[in-house]
Amino acid sequence: MVPVTYYLALSAVLFVIGALGVVLRRNAIVIFMSLELMFNAANLLFIAFAAYYQNISGQIIVFFVMAVSATEVAVGLALLVAIFRAKQSIDVDQVSSLKG
Repeated sequence: MVPVTYYLALSAVLFVIGALGVVLRRNAIVIFMSLELMFNAANLLFIAFAAYYQNISGQIIVFFVMAVSATEVAVGLALLVAIFRAKQSIDVDQVSSLKG
């Protein structure tokens, strides 16, 4: 069996990559992908600890995180399409205000 510390290290690396993507990138789609990477890092950790402690509640939490993640993608992409139609750009710096 793979030690939990390996999963912890992989999850930390994925989370840091996602956090850097959110902070450093200007494209809204890349920011959403980075948020998804951060959600997946948390899910990996929930599953690893659920398997290590022989507890099912970590896996149940993963389903809720996946539901929130899917909702975030649906609403976020709908907002991006609406903003792109209005501003002709999805660059975060150019779309700093929603004024016409």
